[in-house]
Amino acid sequence: MLKNNILILTLVLILSACANEKPTLSGVDGSAIPPAFAHFPDVPFPTEAYVDLDETRALGSGENWIGSLVYTTPYNPSSVFDFYVSEMPKLNWIEVATVRAKISQMTYIRQNRAVQILIEMTSRDSSRITITAIPNTNGVGKL
Repeated sequence: MLKNNILILTLVLILSACANEKPTLSGVDGSAIPPAFAHFPDVPFPTEAYVDLDETRALGSGENWIGSLVYTTPYNPSSVFDFYVSEMPKLNWIEVATVRAKISQMTYIRQNRAVQILIEMTSRDSSRITITAIPNTNGVGKL
């Protein structure tokens, strides 16, 4: 319980600090990164992505964050899946496995990190995405 409270407090502090920043960073495609995602530059996000603060549990920032980041976007799951297939290699992520299904799953590795991306349909034209980042201690996929 204490760990969850610390995790939530840390995330709130990070995100509240972002509220005063202007979206000056650019995504892989040159688009502006929403301020709430600026602390996670190692993973691409589609435009019009909205963090779900009730479900997100992430610690750290930059290329060292761990935990699960949950967001919604007004794109269908197929478009989100295609977005990650296209954009992850641009950030040097190596595809380990992808499964396109009702709940699509994607796993990528890069240096000392691994991420799993889950894509679920929330309505006909919107999706809920969960990105979980963990250390990749076995060395597989190091560049």
